[in-house]
Amino acid sequence: MRALRLGTRGSALAVAQSQRVADAVHAATGREVELVTVLTAGDQSSAPVHRLGVGVFVSALRDALVAQEIDFAVHSYKDLPTAGHPGLHIAAVPHREDPRDALVARDGRTLAELPPGATIGTGALRRIAQLHALGMQLSVTPIRGNVDSRLGRVLGPDADLDAVVLARAGLTRLGRTGVITETLDPMLMLPAPAQGALAVECRIDEPDLVELLAVLDHAPTRAAVTAERAMLATLEAGCSAPVAAFAEVAEGDDGDEIYLRGAVISPDGARDLRLSRTGTPAEAAEIGKALAAELLDLGADSILDPHNDAGARTQQFGSTE
Repeated sequence: MRALRLGTRGSALAVAQSQRVADAVHAATGREVELVTVLTAGDQSSAPVHRLGVGVFVSALRDALVAQEIDFAVHSYKDLPTAGHPGLHIAAVPHREDPRDALVARDGRTLAELPPGATIGTGALRRIAQLHALGMQLSVTPIRGNVDSRLGRVLGPDADLDAVVLARAGLTRLGRTGVITETLDPMLMLPAPAQGALAVECRIDEPDLVELLAVLDHAPTRAAVTAERAMLATLEAGCSAPVAAFAEVAEGDDGDEIYLRGAVISPDGARDLRLSRTGTPAEAAEIGKALAAELLDLGADSILDPHNDAGARTQQFGSTE
């Protein structure tokens, strides 16, 4: 039986997380898996993601799937457009890594220990907006590049920043948690929808492969991500918008409950809308839609609308990648 071909982006982080999935598939099923690197448009451009468009790190992998050049693909779930792809299926959402954001600062400092005027870099508009909303008088600058190049901006010989904010999940998968000076409380920095989660995708017309990959699915993670992405979809916002969401599944008095927190923040931090909602995991999508509707009632659309003043300011900020 031939090895399964797993498509992955070529970055160190993408390869690391794809290799984890490949190893898990082999351990669970005995099937050999080989990685196939696919170059995406996002990897070839230095432009901010909000200018490249939603799904820029995904479309080439999906094209390779449709063309049967690979058997399945691994995506960072937060990079996937909220609309599904005809003919493709998310066969598994493995157990999520810690979805929180992490601070890496000079001299081991925490966020509260950074002095006014300290320069802090990040690629996500969501993080930029929340850093401004803290009112700490930080100088926030958009950055792009892989994890090592971002860390070099703080820890390298040519360091030019006081700190950077990255997804903790990425640092974990690369074995770099030792550089973290603070894991940020979601009360301060709410993660991106689906941050820390992976999506394992294959063709829907291959039921045997769908069934084989399903062994990696983690139901609580899938429910949490479903709620977060339903909120994002209802807001009609993309992965580079100033939208944050974090759902947790925990045992309640009458069985498992899902607790979803969501936020929409203007890029300058002046407007910060935050709400929460609870329900059962079976209601995950409805919970996300309902929370989005409440945010829209509070005026979230005026923050997300690219034609108003707040939306116009988004163009000066960086990307999610």
